[in-house]
Amino acid sequence: MTIEMNVNSLEETQALAMKIATLLEPQDTLTLEGDLGAGKTTFTQSLAKGLGVKRTVNSPTFTIMKQYEGRLPLNHLDVYRLADSDEDLGWDEIFFGDAVSVVEWAHLIEQDLPEERLAIRIERVNDTARRFLLNPIGQRYEQLCEEIMK
Repeated sequence: MTIEMNVNSLEETQALAMKIATLLEPQDTLTLEGDLGAGKTTFTQSLAKGLGVKRTVNSPTFTIMKQYEGRLPLNHLDVYRLADSDEDLGWDEIFFGDAVSVVEWAHLIEQDLPEERLAIRIERVNDTARRFLLNPIGQRYEQLCEEIMK
């Protein structure tokens, strides 16, 4: 089951991310796919705001992971630079701790991801509009998508 959601502005993207943030629990994992400029980091910034993160959130492209404190801790990973790498960064501690994890370019570490997760693909429609494709993998994420759609 894939849910398609169309947003027509930055504000609608922010509202979607903040709504999702209110529904998240420890150990939830969201994966983000989309071309450069699709809005993965923008989405994550709004998700972090919805989690009560006060610090500025920016892409961890050169550090691979940044951690933030809010209502729930947030692990923000950009694994683009891990293509063709067998490096184990302690995935179990990252994904099965107390934090919510958001992984950009997640297909590059597919074998290391939790079996259950919310896979989100962001497609750029034009300068402001985006198409979000939410693919819940596992019962927890099916229920999460049901709540998102309310």
